[in-house]
Amino acid sequence: MEFNLKTPRLSGSDSTLTRILTADPDPNVRGLLTLAFRLEGWHAIPADDGATALAHLRAQRPHLVVTELAMPDVDGLVLLARMHSEFPETPVLVLAAEDGERRRIGCLAVGADDYVAKPFNLEEVMLRLKRLRRRTAPTGSAPAKLVVGDLELDEETREVNRSGVSVTLTDTEFRLLRYLMRNPRRVLSKRQILHQVWSYDFGGRASIVELYISYLRRKIGHGDAPMIHTVRGVGYVLKAD
Repeated sequence: MEFNLKTPRLSGSDSTLTRILTADPDPNVRGLLTLAFRLEGWHAIPADDGATALAHLRAQRPHLVVTELAMPDVDGLVLLARMHSEFPETPVLVLAAEDGERRRIGCLAVGADDYVAKPFNLEEVMLRLKRLRRRTAPTGSAPAKLVVGDLELDEETREVNRSGVSVTLTDTEFRLLRYLMRNPRRVLSKRQILHQVWSYDFGGRASIVELYISYLRRKIGHGDAPMIHTVRGVGYVLKAD
């Protein structure tokens, strides 16, 4: 595979702390992009398969995603749909060895924001990423927080507190609580929770949901009124009494 290795000299004024998930099974592509991002002042988060890409996306919340379609463990369109379902506001640039109008349309239809065929021009990829980053760059406002009653969750810093008391959560607990807080007073089934919180290929049982709900109840309880309620035969709902 051939690439144009000319590194673009672009202004770094809007690149401070920009994190980019770089998902590609080819180590040469990952290395090339990582080097280009470093020179731009960006931070690359490499992944060599779909499962790792999703794990990094959930844990590190990158500002942008660059992903190959041909992943060794999952269909590329399935991966794109999953990324868009969980993080609809995170722009995704697709790199694909297979070009064609139908392929590009398929990617855009399931949530991709841009598409570049391989072999790619590195300067073009960087310019497209700059454009996507400008579209979603913060405007100086404070990071969004989820607030339900006296429970607060900061999606940027991943800090959680209730009644001013800090709550320490594991990654899975954080993702579960975030999903509940994004849907306050809405009854969520165990199947919905499994689909949204656990990996697309998890294949687990509803008992894992019950277990983590019990963990959350203990951690955000602190003797206060319960916030996570069981709706018998349906699922769970988070609300402030």
